[in-house]
Amino acid sequence: MTGAPAATPRPRRRTAVPLRFVLPALLLATVLGMLVLRGVVHSEIGADHRVHPPVATARVPESVLDGGPIVDARGAVPRTLSVPRGTMVLTFDDGPDPRWTPEVLDKLAEYHAHAVFFVTGTMASRHPDLVRRIVAEGHEVGLHTFDHPDLVYQSKDRVDHELAANQLALAGAAGIHSSLFRPPYSSTANALDDLSWPVTRYVGERGYLTVFIDADTEDWARPGVDAIVRAAEPAEPGAGEIVLLHDAGGDRSQTVAALDRLLPEMAAQGYAFPTLTQALSAPSANIPVSGPRLWEGKAFVLAVTLSEHTMGVLTVLLAAVGVLVLARFGLMVLLSAVHARRARKRDARRTEEFTEPVTVVVPAYNEAACIANTVRSLVASDYPLEIVVVDDGSSDGTAGIVEDLALPGVRVIRQSNGGKPVALDNGVAHASGDIVVMMDGDTVFEPGTVRALVQPFTDPAVGAVAGNAKVGNRGTVLGAWQHIEYVMGFNLDRRMYDVLGCMPTIPGAVGAFRRAALRDVGGMSDDTLAEDTDVTIALHRAGWRVVYAEDARAWTEVPETVRQLWSQRYRWSYGTMQAIWKHRRAVREGGHSGRFGRLGLPLVSLFMVVAPLLAPLVDIFLLYGLVFGPTLRTAAAWCLMLVLQAGCAAYAFRLDRESPRHLVWLPLQQILYRQLMYLVLLQSWITALTGGRLRWQKLRRTGAVESPLAAV
Repeated sequence: MTGAPAATPRPRRRTAVPLRFVLPALLLATVLGMLVLRGVVHSEIGADHRVHPPVATARVPESVLDGGPIVDARGAVPRTLSVPRGTMVLTFDDGPDPRWTPEVLDKLAEYHAHAVFFVTGTMASRHPDLVRRIVAEGHEVGLHTFDHPDLVYQSKDRVDHELAANQLALAGAAGIHSSLFRPPYSSTANALDDLSWPVTRYVGERGYLTVFIDADTEDWARPGVDAIVRAAEPAEPGAGEIVLLHDAGGDRSQTVAALDRLLPEMAAQGYAFPTLTQALSAPSANIPVSGPRLWEGKAFVLAVTLSEHTMGVLTVLLAAVGVLVLARFGLMVLLSAVHARRARKRDARRTEEFTEPVTVVVPAYNEAACIANTVRSLVASDYPLEIVVVDDGSSDGTAGIVEDLALPGVRVIRQSNGGKPVALDNGVAHASGDIVVMMDGDTVFEPGTVRALVQPFTDPAVGAVAGNAKVGNRGTVLGAWQHIEYVMGFNLDRRMYDVLGCMPTIPGAVGAFRRAALRDVGGMSDDTLAEDTDVTIALHRAGWRVVYAEDARAWTEVPETVRQLWSQRYRWSYGTMQAIWKHRRAVREGGHSGRFGRLGLPLVSLFMVVAPLLAPLVDIFLLYGLVFGPTLRTAAAWCLMLVLQAGCAAYAFRLDRESPRHLVWLPLQQILYRQLMYLVLLQSWITALTGGRLRWQKLRRTGAVESPLAAV
């Protein structure tokens, strides 16, 4: 009997990583890479500033100690060389420097002199144009290591790295390698000792000619022009010598001035100023490179250039963030104080109370955990209400729960699932009152919420009122962070926008609308995922006023997991961008619409989109400063910013009559929570730029907010 053929295994499908995750990761890795590279070439990472003290010279050959300043240790027996009589080889260490190297080159050109520039890899990679100029004007270039460490303290691998990286920078900057080397912190050959001689020997084995000096001008100490000139002059008239000068590392104005005297004086004595190999009648030390080594060097120098520009751009953006943050804090505090003063005067002057019929519309989709608390809080209102609960195709028995309560004045309307905007429009269509209050199915009102919310409608120009949304489930760290955000960010912002007359959003948790105003804008739209922002901007463009009622408090359940929070804020951020883009033409319109377009839209774009996206720069520079310095100034600046935010938050909590105890979580909120919001906003940007679409995402509710009193 023949068995059945074996089934062909299905190939496993490879799960593709979404682009919205890949791009942020690549962006973050690129920025970090650029910052690390900049730290390397600015000697902020891996720099070793130790200098070894002199030790015995027993291991150094006498011929080296008593010989010339040029040590050739490439062969089995080291030998030394000196420059001929009547020859002065000028050498400049530690450059090139964008401030002083050009002035040195100008002086050399003025007196038809040449020199040898011992450059570090860090400076050469940062200023490749100067290396190219040095070579083009006939000077020689030597290696001075990449990062200027005392090689006595370094391993052979580190020595190899310093030489190779220095050559890489030269290849990228000027397309050359060099056979000349000068150790950092070196002087004359007779200063070699038992620690530095093995390094010189090892470098010689690598094919380099080590160049020490005859005369040290000590110009780095700025002893004065006269002292520099005297130190450079040969002790014996006519003697050839190698002179040490510097074209970087500080103020080199005395060095430049000394050249103005030294060069003509020595030329008058018959001295020539050749390069080192010219003085030795040897082939040039500037060796052209090609092929992979050349392109590796060019790629490295290009990366360094990009890192320099990246830091410049990030610095400008950081300044922009600072201006935006300070401007927002200043506006919020100042205009919130104005708003509070106006509110007190308004309440004192109010002679009539709004008493017209009000309908509350509650859209609900799978709100079984919360809906009973929501409806009970409405029935307990001190304002007579018609309550319409619109069940948007729930599968968890939400509508049945409301019907079983059998509460007076409560109607349930069932519809197939169509989304929140459709449910709201359906509720408005069944409302009998001219004022419609909208709330979420996970929110509870205080008894006086509706009364406070509808009082601004005594002004017939008011088309909508935003209430004061409060976090009910603030007992966790994540809840406390959102509580701070609601009080400081959302509600303080609404006071500011109210004074400026450009309220951008009626919160879905607590808002009231005049039915005539909703008719003017065609009801709730599903064009965006932020229907509350969309309809609010539409009301402004239709000429209606939108105001804020801080005493109309509503207690809402916020996400309790990072994943739920991510989903919610992703929708909010993306929806806000959609709404801004949808109403962008308001900028060119006249009247109330144009005023909102030219004031409200820029403020919303700056404070709700641009500033949060750039805010992590503060943390990037904080980490960079703490790790690479200046540590104390960086920490002090961050603490000052935190104190400023804490002061603003404390003021917001005072205005909202909230206990300040949750502010203990503010520092962690700034470090962790802000990064999460940044990633959400970045993902929203990427979704918008790549043309992605975002589905409505339902959050899992727990029913944690039972009643206003329990929430308080």
